[in-house]
Amino acid sequence: MAKLVTIFGGSGFLGRYIARRLAKEGWRIRIAVRRPDEAGFVRTYGHVGQVVPTFCNIRDDDSVREALAGADAAVNCVGTFDMGGRNSFDAIHVQGAERIARLCLEQGVRRLVQISALGAGAEAGSEYARSKAAGEAAVLRHMPHAVILRPSVIFGQEDSFFNRFATMASRGPVLPVVGANTLFQPVWVDDVAAAAQKAVTGEAAPGVYELAGPEAMTFRELMDLMLGVIRRRRLVLNLPFWLAGLMARGFGLGATLTGGLAPQPITRDQVASLRSHNVATAGATGFEALGITPTALEAVLPDYLWRFRPQGQYAAIQESARNLRG
Repeated sequence: MAKLVTIFGGSGFLGRYIARRLAKEGWRIRIAVRRPDEAGFVRTYGHVGQVVPTFCNIRDDDSVREALAGADAAVNCVGTFDMGGRNSFDAIHVQGAERIARLCLEQGVRRLVQISALGAGAEAGSEYARSKAAGEAAVLRHMPHAVILRPSVIFGQEDSFFNRFATMASRGPVLPVVGANTLFQPVWVDDVAAAAQKAVTGEAAPGVYELAGPEAMTFRELMDLMLGVIRRRRLVLNLPFWLAGLMARGFGLGATLTGGLAPQPITRDQVASLRSHNVATAGATGFEALGITPTALEAVLPDYLWRFRPQGQYAAIQESARNLRG
């Protein structure tokens, strides 16, 4: 019988790419999510019955134990940007990760892949990054041979980074950013999925892998690149950290007073994280150790950001026509 992998958060942005890759290799896949009725699309990644969504709440032992029953491997893709509430950083990144690792050990699951984040560290400037580091430590206490993947900002068709800023750019003449000089190394979602695939199949040695794209760029440079792809001219306005902090406090207060109904475009913790560069550590183990060549932004962005161009899918045709007339 084919081996079984449980992917916690497998219907999310990264999880679905991991599921698709493993399905092609013949694995049976259990997609553990809070709302399996909204994850039916994952069934199409394999043959009938090969990929199955199932209910799981990683804040509950019995729920996680049931999701892991009979599994040969597990991948934890669950993450949050909520600082408080039931799904806080501590509840999801630390306690949830610890619970999955502890029950993997109990259930005899041989391999565990923990999706963390580039910049995770006990002394990091943001609570998000500190909670990711605490989650890594909790996982390794129970599963010392786990594979921990630390991706930079992940981009791809369903991302919440370039799609978000492209939407903003299509609606107004100014594109505000915080930390315009902060460096990033965005990484393509399918490259991260390929790394997770190797970890699940045993092709990756246990340890921590920092997964970053082929080049480091400032936030402003990334926005300029994105604007070039969508054929729009916008003023990239750098908001000073002190102003962004005040705005984040105001958004947070509004969200609190409305019970979470008011939008919160940026949080205080995100402002704190933007003060630090998000790039791979010199000499860190990464894609090279896995035999993966990371994909450049320019090779992927046009494939999904074309819809934000003023002429949409017809932009290239109109440009070609102008060249012919010239």
